[in-house]
Amino acid sequence: MTTRPYVLLSAAMSVDGYLDDATPERLRLSNADDFDRVDEVRAASDAILIGATTMRKDNPRLLVNSDARRAKRVADGKPAYPLKVTVTKSGDLDADLNFWHHGGDKLVITVDSAVEKVRATLDGLADVVSVGPEFDWELALDELGRRGVGQLMVEGGGTIHTQLMAANLADEVHLAIAPLLVGQPEAARFLGAANYPGGTTARMTVLEVRVIDDVVLIRYAPKKRA
Repeated sequence: MTTRPYVLLSAAMSVDGYLDDATPERLRLSNADDFDRVDEVRAASDAILIGATTMRKDNPRLLVNSDARRAKRVADGKPAYPLKVTVTKSGDLDADLNFWHHGGDKLVITVDSAVEKVRATLDGLADVVSVGPEFDWELALDELGRRGVGQLMVEGGGTIHTQLMAANLADEVHLAIAPLLVGQPEAARFLGAANYPGGTTARMTVLEVRVIDDVVLIRYAPKKRA
């Protein structure tokens, strides 16, 4: 039986729950020390996942930036960079984005109707696999497990975080809270409306609270609800 990855959701948000503001430029919520912490978590993961919408909006490279951490991965018998993963139902991807041209191996998980479109667009820049006629997170995690992914770091966006939390598939959440207020209803939020496991009174277990300069990191265990 395939072992699914340990799913770790990672996000930085404003005090009022936003991942970004509504301007074209990305809002930098974290500070330098917290970005370094994120780099450390990336280095400890076997794969990093973002949604196609986040890729289009932020155009991230999604790398382990520390030379020492990459060297440690290689010394441990791992690739220098974790597998980079994106998911898409529409297949609307851009081959010119940074995601495809930096780091190591890439994987697109999609649905039957979009497989050929994605393969034609990317032209060998990534492995492409379908989980069937409809997107299914459990099948996607099974696929990653078959590929040897033990820890999956999910870096957004809000729709992805919401789906995984609602499906009770997130094992851990790293939430960095920045001392900012966005207040723009059209901006992206960490979580959206959903029927979350346990309802409104189910309290998640707090694993850690840490001050990182002007950011507060809170680690939660979503499956440990009271």
